[in-house]
Amino acid sequence: MAEHIRVLLSEKEVDDRIQQIGEQISRDYAGKQVHLVCVLKGGSFFMCELAKRISVPVSLDFMSVSSYGKDTKSSGVVKIVKDLDESIKDKDVLVVEDIVDSGRTLSYLLEMLRDRGPKSLHLCTLLDKPDRRVVDVDVDYTGFQIPDEFVVGYGLDYDQKYRNLPYIGVVEFD
Repeated sequence: MAEHIRVLLSEKEVDDRIQQIGEQISRDYAGKQVHLVCVLKGGSFFMCELAKRISVPVSLDFMSVSSYGKDTKSSGVVKIVKDLDESIKDKDVLVVEDIVDSGRTLSYLLEMLRDRGPKSLHLCTLLDKPDRRVVDVDVDYTGFQIPDEFVVGYGLDYDQKYRNLPYIGVVEFD
């Protein structure tokens, strides 16, 4: 089965929205340092672009969790592939994610991070798919709400392909 990609959000739309989110985060964290926790691999493109647009001091760390494998739907089984390198105790933490889908993975991840004693814990996502939500997750900063379609680009992949697209596209199968 072959696939092709239909543009959902252009590079300019994504870039402009990340600028707006960066400005909002800068206002909300004025006088503080924000510790960005990127959820790999998909969140890396978004976090790098977002960090460049935040004017308050920023520190970075990375986690890798998996619930998809090679499928287009979350399995619901969350596996921590890479944990944080440093403690988040007493830090203002902003988890940066590429997409919030079912909410299962993020719900698990946020609960685990809360137990580590951050001063504050918030969530920022480039994309939100509320129609797929099965577990409530409070998203503090959202780039775009999108329909229930399988998307790629800007770090999001389908079987490790299409991460490097500079826009958000929908995978369509022939």
